[in-house]
Amino acid sequence: MAERSQYEDLARQISAVGAVKRALARLLPAECPAGSAAVLSLVDRHGDMRLRRLTELLAVDMSVTSRHVAHAVDRGWLERLPDPGDGRSRILRLTPAGRDLLDDLGRRTADLFAHHLGDWTDDEVGQLNALLARLRESLGDCRAHATRTQTT
Repeated sequence: MAERSQYEDLARQISAVGAVKRALARLLPAECPAGSAAVLSLVDRHGDMRLRRLTELLAVDMSVTSRHVAHAVDRGWLERLPDPGDGRSRILRLTPAGRDLLDDLGRRTADLFAHHLGDWTDDEVGQLNALLARLRESLGDCRAHATRTQTT
């Protein structure tokens, strides 16, 4: 187990990642706020889904998810389809326009990282990817544990 000072330094480094997130947010077109981009990315990654599942993946309140979904639907990036298993529910699906937007954002993001990390080796970028994925998985386990602890 790492020393406490290393965890404190990690907390400072993660807080500083906010600057990276802000740089990525500046890549978004004015009509696509970060919340809408997150919704589109999750539907793209996980496939068609109900609003409740999307809310769980976003880990936000249902009203926040609904607002982002409505924005994406209004712009033609998502569509709401009847759920064949439950006519009262709707399934969210990415539209071709939504896929085009995500493709464009993916190119912009890759270009930004390529520009700023051009002096990094492939191995260093791979290590960062692997470690960030591991951190996300570990914190996901932590979030599930916190939820279980709160409900008992």
